[in-house]
Amino acid sequence: MSLPELHLALLVGEPRHGYDLKREHDAWFPDTRPLPFGQVYATLARLQRDGLAEVVGTQAGNGPERTVYALTAQGEQRLRAWLAEPAEATASGAEEIVRKTVAALHTGIDVDGFVARQRAHHLRRIRELQAHPPGSSPAERLVREHLVAHLDADLRWLEHAAELAPTDRGDQS
Repeated sequence: MSLPELHLALLVGEPRHGYDLKREHDAWFPDTRPLPFGQVYATLARLQRDGLAEVVGTQAGNGPERTVYALTAQGEQRLRAWLAEPAEATASGAEEIVRKTVAALHTGIDVDGFVARQRAHHLRRIRELQAHPPGSSPAERLVREHLVAHLDADLRWLEHAAELAPTDRGDQS
């Protein structure tokens, strides 16, 4: 999971404080475990330390003052680089592909390009797997079939995501 890059995606558009980032993350991924506040603030501190986000002020509300963070130019470059690379086509990549797709859809950053690159990456992996047959044991065949089935399911899901994406999104370059 790439939480730093996901935090950068959450900062696209407007400066936000940690509570807003947590709330937005949980809205983007309602079927997953909520993001812990401690993880939000630890990640924001690392992003600030690395020059990817900066403090732009504080907000007073119905509680303590909240530090407001904004995306830096370097942070946007890192986010674009992350979205330009396809997620690994592995069992652990399933969550990453969802995060990247949702981030691309919400930010409007090169949605069509991301989906096309991700599809090409998955198709390449399927071709590689088909070019080298699995071993002869049933377990080896099942493992291969499982991986191909997941890749195929991801491809169908990407098609569905592309259909749901707004048509006038454009690239926010």
